[in-house]
Amino acid sequence: MKNLFVSLSHLYRDIACKVSLLEPVALLVARFYVGWVFFASGLTKIDDWDTTLFLFEEEYAVPLLPYELAAYLGTAAELILPILLFAGIASRFSALGLFFVNIVVVISLEDIAAAAYIQHVLWGTLLAQLVIFSGGKLSLDRVVEKQLLAKTA
Repeated sequence: MKNLFVSLSHLYRDIACKVSLLEPVALLVARFYVGWVFFASGLTKIDDWDTTLFLFEEEYAVPLLPYELAAYLGTAAELILPILLFAGIASRFSALGLFFVNIVVVISLEDIAAAAYIQHVLWGTLLAQLVIFSGGKLSLDRVVEKQLLAKTA
């Protein structure tokens, strides 16, 4: 019985090590997927700025900010932070910024459809993972980190 447990333990460890090799790819896919969602939203906003301002004034109830400032800040965040996320530059900062944009969007929409809410939960979950794990091995953050470690060694 003990040998069976040891064999299963080794098999599990071997499989887990192979699955862990997918972590950098999973983080890269998460960065590009969620980054594209927000970047596309930002492009839509700058495509018709008058409509964007109208929506921020009449439809979105962004707390504490004048609607024009909210429109500029939200659009800037949706255009700049995804680019940083794509490259894996300041991944945690970028993901955290988009996480807060995501929360503001959900709070600002009074009547959000269940399917849209579920999408925002998915995006928030992916962004939270990026905040926790950073951009992964396939990011410029990792390159900078390695250079800093080499200089201190």
